[in-house]
Amino acid sequence: MQSCQRCARDFRGSSKDYLVLNPTAPFAETTKFIDEAFHVDGRDEIVSPPLLTAGVKNVMLRRFLAMTPSDRVLDLGCGNGRFLVWGMDSGAYLLGIDTAAYFAEEARTQVDLVVGDLRKLPFADGALTKAYSLDVCEHLSIEGLLLMLQEAGRVLAPGGALFLYTHVRENSWVAFGPMVIRHIAFGLDRIGVFDLSKERLRKSDHLNPLATIEDLRRVAAAAGFRVEKLRYYTPLFGGLVETLLVPLVERVLTTTARWRAHGDNASVVRTTRLKVKRRLAAGGLILGVLSWLTKLAMLDIVLFGRIQTGPFFALLRKE
Repeated sequence: MQSCQRCARDFRGSSKDYLVLNPTAPFAETTKFIDEAFHVDGRDEIVSPPLLTAGVKNVMLRRFLAMTPSDRVLDLGCGNGRFLVWGMDSGAYLLGIDTAAYFAEEARTQVDLVVGDLRKLPFADGALTKAYSLDVCEHLSIEGLLLMLQEAGRVLAPGGALFLYTHVRENSWVAFGPMVIRHIAFGLDRIGVFDLSKERLRKSDHLNPLATIEDLRRVAAAAGFRVEKLRYYTPLFGGLVETLLVPLVERVLTTTARWRAHGDNASVVRTTRLKVKRRLAAGGLILGVLSWLTKLAMLDIVLFGRIQTGPFFALLRKE
């Protein structure tokens, strides 16, 4: 069926795995993440265990939002759906929406997915009890962010909670460590040791609408939320591993694979990444080491979580 018999809503473009519910009047402001270039390396095709900085984010999401089997939870900008898959053990009903259908295999088969726009959500008023959004707000203008928060408020029931992970432009002295790590990484990229082309492409889509935490409070209040809880995130330990060690290991693995196989660089990178992801899913020594490093990365929250700086976790409550 191509349209709803009751409201005549057009479902063309939908598949058995997800619905396409884009607004009838598209927004002029779009994201580069709909481009194929962001996804050709295979990073979105399979869900790995929650490790390193993604593991820290998942821990904080579960602590702040406390999902239960009675909850109906929306992932705003779900990407490949990994946080939905990781949250299935909560027993909550989970629903994800993103601007493009680059969904992982596990998400397609295990949770409900929608292709749509966060600024015009295709859901009924008060239909959900909780929602979350990670690494999304920085890709919107201040007008787009306000629309997104207003829509989140509309679809949440009274008293509903919204968890955010994003950053403000204002930093503090604790940001010096991660800044040095990034400069080292991009220096190694310039001389050919690393390949951070995807990271540069991702950063190129950032609009960074929030200058300060007070900006967050103002835009949240304008959308009908109050900021109930805040923790700051300075990825020092996690950044050392994920920004320096992981790209180095990826480079060694892809270089080795290129010697053994024939094909273009993109196909070798994709094949190698998928092989590593499947190996992680199977468990073993590598998963054990990365799990230990993820626990070490939680020290960033313990040591620096109350020092106000750029990246933050926030729980917003619908008034």
